[in-house]
Amino acid sequence: MSKDLAAFAAENNVKYFMISFTDLFGGQRAKLVPASAIAEMQAEGAGFAGFATYLDLTPAHPDMFAIPDPDSVIQLPWKPEVAWVAADCVMDGQELQQAPRVVLKNQIAKAAEKGLRVKTGVEAEYFLITPDGTAISDAADTAAKPCYDQMAVMRRSHVITEICDYMLDLGWGPYQNDHEDANGQFEMNWEYDDALATADKHSFFKFMVKSVAEKHGLRATFMPKPFEGLTGNGCHAHVSVWDRDGKVNAFADDAMELGLSQQGLHFLGGIMKHASGLAAITNPTVNSYKRINAPRTMSGATWAPNTVTWTGNNRTHMVRVPAPGRFELRLADGAANPYLLQAIIIAAGLGGLAIRADPGPRLDIDMYKDGHTVKDAPRLPLNMLDALRMFDADVGLKAAMGEEFSAAYLKLKHQEWNDFVSHFTQWEKDNAIDV
Repeated sequence: MSKDLAAFAAENNVKYFMISFTDLFGGQRAKLVPASAIAEMQAEGAGFAGFATYLDLTPAHPDMFAIPDPDSVIQLPWKPEVAWVAADCVMDGQELQQAPRVVLKNQIAKAAEKGLRVKTGVEAEYFLITPDGTAISDAADTAAKPCYDQMAVMRRSHVITEICDYMLDLGWGPYQNDHEDANGQFEMNWEYDDALATADKHSFFKFMVKSVAEKHGLRATFMPKPFEGLTGNGCHAHVSVWDRDGKVNAFADDAMELGLSQQGLHFLGGIMKHASGLAAITNPTVNSYKRINAPRTMSGATWAPNTVTWTGNNRTHMVRVPAPGRFELRLADGAANPYLLQAIIIAAGLGGLAIRADPGPRLDIDMYKDGHTVKDAPRLPLNMLDALRMFDADVGLKAAMGEEFSAAYLKLKHQEWNDFVSHFTQWEKDNAIDV
């Protein structure tokens, strides 16, 4: 049953609501609304000029309204008089089909039509850096192999434990926090959930981490590759598909190799079939391709794929099956839009189910050591432009994600690429000034 946000405010001493939506570039946009006005906003939405955000709209378009979804409401643990609530974008009385949360809800509805319920978890890595963004925040964090470094994680425990305490209070079921493979990098894990709930939590998590870091005089970044030579920020997604009631795991079959059912293999087949195109969504920035095509890092491994392969419990491939009944997509990075990440996984997977897609042969080699021996597996895109072209060429995936969304996304992302390539850099002068 949906919550009455006005009643929620009265019961929890909430004075303001942040009505929030996420645009095509993953930007979180919000209006701060006093609790006295929330009933009207719940009914009619908060008004926005869509052109002022990264949506494919013009100044001439009518007002876009963000309708808060009361099931997503979260009271800010560090500022409890304010509550955050995710919203769906509406224009002229119709849901805006290019809006990321709407795109995800459409995919969830398509899965439901097939009697399926997608559940996911994400591992959103981030760095704690100096406020000016030029260096990691802990000058003592210098180990060549810093992953799980006990002293380094404790030096930032005031930030980590505060965030984890908040997740405990929110009932997310956090279960581990660690220092990751790069100096200054951390990961915090919480329990998986229905895809929409995971996307809302992922969106709020990024907001929460940045807010708590600022509170402590630091800065948090989810940028895919903020520092040359260090492991980048991944956002691994663990995926399982259940029956309509969420009680029977349709991916689980003890009689099958790795415990992944035939249905699970077909869903995985869709991911493999569309991998090069879906990278435009899972790896959405220019910087993303400095992570998935990176040379060996200081720690000895990038922990990121560059080839479309899958395996059992082996972290050197794009997809691994770490346990029966689920798989982990290791492609996405920290810049991935929380809603579009979930939407593209479902769209590609449902496409695989529809054609009973074969994921291809399972490989168990060390891709970092022996990947050069694999001759027939597609390579992932080398840059954002290649990824956009591959997504544009994948007619089935574009249609599955929605033509309005796909056209808007490609248009704005091509504009972003053109802005990048028109930018003059010091590298050009260093390498061409004397030609």
